[in-house]
Amino acid sequence: MRRASDRYTPESSRHSAGTWRAARRLAGRIWGWASRLAPLPVSRAPHPLTAAPHPDPQNALPSVDARSVTKQPMASIRSSLRIQGDDNLQSMIVGTVMRKVKSRSWKKQRYFKLQEDCKTIWYKSKKAGKAHSTFSVSDVEAVREGHQSEVLLSIADEFPPDRCFTLVFRGRRGNLDLVAESAEEAQSWIRGMRKLIENLENMGERERLDQWICDWFKKADKNKDGRMNFKEVQDLLRMMNVDMSEHHALRLFMMADRSQTGSLEDDEFVQFYKMLTQRDDVLRLFQGYSSDGQKMSLRDLEEFLRTEQLEGDRSQQRALELIDCYEPSDTAKMLHAMSIDGFLMYLSSAEGSIFNPHQQGIYQDMSQPLCHYFISSSHNTYLLEDQLRGQSSVEGYIRALKRGCRCVEVDCWDGPNGEPIVYHGHTFTSKILFKDVIAAVGSYAFKASEYPVILSMENHCSVDQQRAMAEHLEHILGDRLLKTVLGGKTPNMLPSPEELKGRILLKGKKIGSLEDSLNGMGEESPMGEVSDEDEAADIDEENMRSDSFHRRPRKSKQRLSKELSDCVVYCKSVHFSSFKHSRIHSKFYEISSFTESKARKHMREAGAEFVHHNGRQLTRVYPSGLRTDSSNFNPQDMWNAGCQIVALNFQTAGVEMDLNDGLFSQNGRCGYVLRPEFMRSPEGRFDPECPQNYEGYRPISLAIQVISGQQLPKVNIKEGSIVDPLVRVEIHGVPMDQAKQETRYIDNNGFNPVWYDNLQFTVHVPELALVRFVVEDYDKTSKNDFVGQYTLPLTCIQQGYRHIHLLSKDGTSIPPASLFVHIRMSDLPLSGLGP
Repeated sequence: MRRASDRYTPESSRHSAGTWRAARRLAGRIWGWASRLAPLPVSRAPHPLTAAPHPDPQNALPSVDARSVTKQPMASIRSSLRIQGDDNLQSMIVGTVMRKVKSRSWKKQRYFKLQEDCKTIWYKSKKAGKAHSTFSVSDVEAVREGHQSEVLLSIADEFPPDRCFTLVFRGRRGNLDLVAESAEEAQSWIRGMRKLIENLENMGERERLDQWICDWFKKADKNKDGRMNFKEVQDLLRMMNVDMSEHHALRLFMMADRSQTGSLEDDEFVQFYKMLTQRDDVLRLFQGYSSDGQKMSLRDLEEFLRTEQLEGDRSQQRALELIDCYEPSDTAKMLHAMSIDGFLMYLSSAEGSIFNPHQQGIYQDMSQPLCHYFISSSHNTYLLEDQLRGQSSVEGYIRALKRGCRCVEVDCWDGPNGEPIVYHGHTFTSKILFKDVIAAVGSYAFKASEYPVILSMENHCSVDQQRAMAEHLEHILGDRLLKTVLGGKTPNMLPSPEELKGRILLKGKKIGSLEDSLNGMGEESPMGEVSDEDEAADIDEENMRSDSFHRRPRKSKQRLSKELSDCVVYCKSVHFSSFKHSRIHSKFYEISSFTESKARKHMREAGAEFVHHNGRQLTRVYPSGLRTDSSNFNPQDMWNAGCQIVALNFQTAGVEMDLNDGLFSQNGRCGYVLRPEFMRSPEGRFDPECPQNYEGYRPISLAIQVISGQQLPKVNIKEGSIVDPLVRVEIHGVPMDQAKQETRYIDNNGFNPVWYDNLQFTVHVPELALVRFVVEDYDKTSKNDFVGQYTLPLTCIQQGYRHIHLLSKDGTSIPPASLFVHIRMSDLPLSGLGP
C-alpha cells in the first residue's frame, strides 16, 4: 500500500503526540478522581415554580459536575487503544495522498491524515505551503463507496469505482468526493472512517466527557508541551465561553498549581477542571432530596421521582432501574442508593431528557387510512440552494429521505436524447437526469423509514418522454412501485402506512378514474393539463397586478401518456373547485394541491370545512412561486387545518424547518404522525379559529422554569467575545395558542448561565402544539444572534427536571450545549376560558 509518510511531515503534527498523551493522562486521572468537596448544608430545595433568588452569574459554576467523574479508570482510553490497534486506522494515522474532486475539471491532490486524537482529519495541498484544513469525524454522517455522487459519476470513465468514495457531512455542508491511489487505500479509509463514526455514535456519557476534556486541553495547550501556563488558561476560559476576571482566574490557577511551577500538569489540571465544572444547580437539587446530604437512598430517589418526575406508582421500580443503569459506584448499588455522580448521569441521559423516550419509537397506530396522518414532505427536493440559480442534485433527495421525508417533488421537463430532466423550469438552476433521481430514490427511500414514499410529479414532458419516465420508474423501482390497488379489489378508502410499507406511490394526473383502470378502461388522454402544480402559473393573484408580473402564465397543455397514468393509483391529482363540490363529487384517492396563499384563503373563509375535507382525502400545500430564495412559510398554519402534505424547502434552515423537524421527531422519525382524533372523525367540526367548540376541548397550563445552561457555543468569532444568553420559549399551535416569553439575559456567560426564571402559558389545543426553546446572544444595538434551539411536540414533553440538548440552525446536535429546566403541566377549568 502506498503511503505518504516519507513525502510529508505535517508541521501541525510534530508536537501533537505529547499534548494528546498528556490530555489522555488527565482524562484518566479525572475518571479515577474521587470527590473530596465538603457537602453543602442539607436543605429542602424550593419548589421550582416559586420565586427563587437569582444567583450571581459571575460566581455560578459551570456544567459537568466535577463529581460526575467516576472511579472506573480510563474506560475511554482503553477504547481508544482498541481503535488504534486497527490496521485501517493505523494507515490513516500515517497518512495518504488522494485526489479531492469538485468537478470533471477540478481534481487536485491533497495529503490526508488522521490525527492522533482519532477524531480529526487533517489535510493540506502539496503546493500550499503551511496552509492546511481540518474537519471533525463527528461532522461526517456516512461514507459512500464508488460512484455515488454526481461529481464522481462525471469522472467514472477516468477512475474506477473501487478507488472512489464520498464523505457525507451532517447538516447542509457539501460532500467531500475523494479518489485514492489504489483500491486498497480507498478501502482502508472507507472502513476506518466507518469504524470511527460507529465508535463516536456508541460513546457513553463518560467517554464523551473524556473526549470533551481532551479536546479543551489540546486547544489550550498552544505550545504543545503537555502543560498549561496562565496565559493558556486565560485563552482556555475565553474559548469555553467563560468571562472571568483575571484576578479570579489567577486565584483558581494558583490554587491548582500546588507545585508552584507556574503551569498546570496532570493532577493540577484535574483540580482546575474540578473547580470550573461543578454543577451547583444539580447539587442543590440532589441535596434537597438527600436525607444525609451525601447520597440518595432508595426512598429519597423514589420521592424525587414521584414528586418531581411524576413517575407515579412505579417510582420504586424506576428508582431501582435508574440506580442499576446510571450509578457508577458498586458500593452505592449494593446499598440501593444513588450518588451525585449517578444522579447527574441520569439527568443528562435520554431518560432525563425533555423528550419522552417512549415516544421516540413507533408508538402510534399505523393502520389507519393515509389521509389520517401528517406526512413529512419536501418541495423542490432536487435543489440545494435557491430556486433561481441554485444547483440541482440527487443529493437533495438523499438528504431529504435520510431525514425521514416521505413525499418528495420531481419537476420533469423534456431533455436531450429523449431523456427527461429534472430542474426548476424557466430558471437558471442546473439540470439532472430523471433516471438518476429515481435511482437515488430507489436506493434511499427506506433507509430512514420503511413507510411509503410519495413521488409528487410536476410533469411538463411530451408524451414520448412521459413514456420514458414510466419506463424508468418501472425498471428502476420494480415491485416497489405501486401500480395497482392492494388486494386487487375496488377499495372505498385509502390504505394505511402499515399496508404500504416498502412501497413507492406516484402522485400525478390520471386518465379516468381508479375504477376505470381496474376495469381495463382508459386510453391516451385528450389534450389537457398534465400537472396540477405549475408554479409559474400559480403566482399569487394579488401579486399579478405588480410591475413584476404583467400576465398570468398559462399552464402547459399536453396529452398524458397511458403508461405514466397507469403508475398513478391512490394519489390522483385533481383541480380543487370548492368544498361543496368535493363533498359531492370527490373520490377518496384524489388529492388537490394549493399554494400557501390559496390554503390560507380557504382557512380564513371556511376553516372547519377545510379540516373536514382533509378527513376524507389528502391535501398538499406548497410555497409560493414568489419565494425565489427558497424560503418557507409557517407549516403550523397548514397543520392546524389538517393538511397532511405540507411541503417545505428542506435546504433552507430556519424556524419553519425547526417546526417540521420537531413535529416529525416523534413516532420513530418515520415521517408519519397520526393526526388528532378530532381531525379524523367524519362528524368532527373542528375549527382552528374557535377551538373551544370542539368535543374533547381540554386546555392546559404549561409552567416552565428555565434554570441554567451548559457550554453554549460562541457565535461571534471576534476574539474575546462572550455570549450574553437569553432563552425564549415559543408555543406554536392554533392562533389562540401562539405565544412567546423570554428569560433575562445573562452578561458574559455562555458556559454556565443561571436564570431560575419562570414562564407560564395557556395552551388550548395541546394535541397540535409545538414548543420551541431558543437560545440567543443578546445585543442591545442589533438583532440577537442565534445560538441554538430545540423543538418538540408538547405531547412528547416529560415533566419534571429535564435537560434540553440543543441543536444548531441546521438541526444537527451541538454537544455538550444544553439547558436545564423544570416542566409542569396541569388541566385548566373550562369555565372562564371563552373566546
